[in-house]
Amino acid sequence: MKTPALLFILTVLPIQSMLSIVNATNVVKKTSAIRDTTASPSHFVVRDGKIMNPVEKKGLFFKGIGYSPYLPGENPLKGAGPGNDERYKEHLTVMGSMGVNYLHVFPMNMPGKFFTQLDIADMTYGQDIWVDGYVPDFLDEDYQELMWGVIKKAIDHTYRVGRPDRLVLFSVGDELQAKSVISTNNLHPKVKNFSGKHIVVTNRTPTEIALAKLIDKAMDYELTQYGRRHLYCHTSWTHIGPLKRTDLDVPEGNELLPDLGDLICLNVYTYARGVVTSSPGSVTGSTYQGYLEELASITDKPIFITQAGLSTSPFEPKPKEAPGFGGHKEEDVSTAFKAIWKDLKTAKGKEKFCGISFFELHDEWWKSGEDPTDSSRHEREDPEEWFGLFRVGPEHQLIPKKNIPDTLRTLYKNTSTSGSVE
Repeated sequence: MKTPALLFILTVLPIQSMLSIVNATNVVKKTSAIRDTTASPSHFVVRDGKIMNPVEKKGLFFKGIGYSPYLPGENPLKGAGPGNDERYKEHLTVMGSMGVNYLHVFPMNMPGKFFTQLDIADMTYGQDIWVDGYVPDFLDEDYQELMWGVIKKAIDHTYRVGRPDRLVLFSVGDELQAKSVISTNNLHPKVKNFSGKHIVVTNRTPTEIALAKLIDKAMDYELTQYGRRHLYCHTSWTHIGPLKRTDLDVPEGNELLPDLGDLICLNVYTYARGVVTSSPGSVTGSTYQGYLEELASITDKPIFITQAGLSTSPFEPKPKEAPGFGGHKEEDVSTAFKAIWKDLKTAKGKEKFCGISFFELHDEWWKSGEDPTDSSRHEREDPEEWFGLFRVGPEHQLIPKKNIPDTLRTLYKNTSTSGSVE
């Protein structure tokens, strides 16, 4: 006898790819697929579990940096973008010298001078699209419509001002809050499947359905309005899954698996929940490698580590509640980068990872946006303001934090851009 979920799967095939379907005992697992009738992207595509250029037909590895170029005195709290000035020449020159070939861009309205320098530097980028991760119901119709407006604006900006041919992916949403995930899932216990124009998912949580609906609408809009599409993902974090752990911020059954588009995008920090409770890795013995190996084992889709790094804030504000969040010495960051890189390049299943983006180029004074004057001061007690490889000088110039940039330069310049981590 076929279960309702199995019948749902059978009615929506054919599809391009599926994370998992049904085992021999008819226990249905989470699935995620893109319909065969949906056009593939034109510049960066997924083939055989790898991101590749369809012309060169070789798997790519993106060597990235998180980029949010708000300088002291600037903030995005009222929708303003970073200034349209000469900072980008310095920033992209510096990143190019470190072997960076991909920028994970957070502001959704980057100015023209940034894209001019992106052309000169010959780099690619991914566009993070903010959606409110703090609301009580991600499936609420008003919320969905409001967030769709944000997504549409970001897509339109890419075609009007940005560089569609250099864009690798759109990431719809980043680090949803556990409280909101739990609330949404509790409000809609019967919502498990979604069959959109392009995205088909089964046996999912209501939060995952909400994200799938937004991604499906974004993909359809881009294809309809501009005649092409890019890769799509949702960026999640290890505090809410996807791997089952005893220290997650969500109860069992609420884990979020961010495989709702073309690839998995996940922020993986060495000190994070879900990571520190992982089994030792097969080569280095670290829990970080253990996490990466288990993650690789659950999917056939490419995996992008969209954030990894450490905050060099002067002290660790919450050592019991959030150990490792802040208070790191600058020399310790270099050591951590080397360890993360070794964990990744020696991990079982390393061929499934398509890139890593260390967070971030420079410190951002405006975080966490407590008040309108937050961007005018570098707060000692806020680790979010101290993740940069560089600090920002009095003339807004980049000042290296000891040998952190040199460390990344060594790691990136000794690695090919094609294939898996070498």
